[in-house]
Amino acid sequence: MKYVAPECGKDGFTCPNCGAYAQQRNWAYREDATGPYNNSSGQYPLAVSRCVHCGDLTIWHYQDMVYPHRGSAPMPNKDMPPEVLKDYEEAAAILTKSPRGASALLRLGIQKLCVHLGGAGKNINDDIRLLVQNGLPVQVQQALDAVRVIGNNAVHPGQIETDNPEMAGSLFVLVNLVTDYMISKPNEVSEIYGALPKGAIEAIEKRDAKT
Repeated sequence: MKYVAPECGKDGFTCPNCGAYAQQRNWAYREDATGPYNNSSGQYPLAVSRCVHCGDLTIWHYQDMVYPHRGSAPMPNKDMPPEVLKDYEEAAAILTKSPRGASALLRLGIQKLCVHLGGAGKNINDDIRLLVQNGLPVQVQQALDAVRVIGNNAVHPGQIETDNPEMAGSLFVLVNLVTDYMISKPNEVSEIYGALPKGAIEAIEKRDAKT
């Protein structure tokens, strides 16, 4: 499902607590009165969104999310390597305050992900080239290069506007995509294949040995 960034007063977005796209119940509280007020304009100093899927709250100070602290980035893929997850979560925590910093951190995370997939870790461009030579699908290569180029521009300003929260937010989606394609899906296939009867697996191995 497409990621929809949380936004104060929006009727639906991807919940930063449960990761599901869901309807949100929105309220705001004013200093001159008590009780809930609709916050569709995002004009009140304290606002709350309640996810109808998980029931958890997102709390806003005007337009800025103050809870949960991980910011408006999508939830990380459950199979993301720990060393990559650390950079991902750090980037998520600063996304709204520093999109440029988040982009740079995700570029570092992608470099670590390439190492996890078999790269040497000395040069991210060389690692992507090696993965391509080993059969990396073009869509995954493009995702890796997008994060690499945008992350590089965050550190060495070029022609890409890395202070754009939407641009930085899209990189989280790409890191999750690469993790899903290169780690999650192979794991799922291996699990299903491993559950086949022993005789069937031996027959497959015998067939492939002949070819």
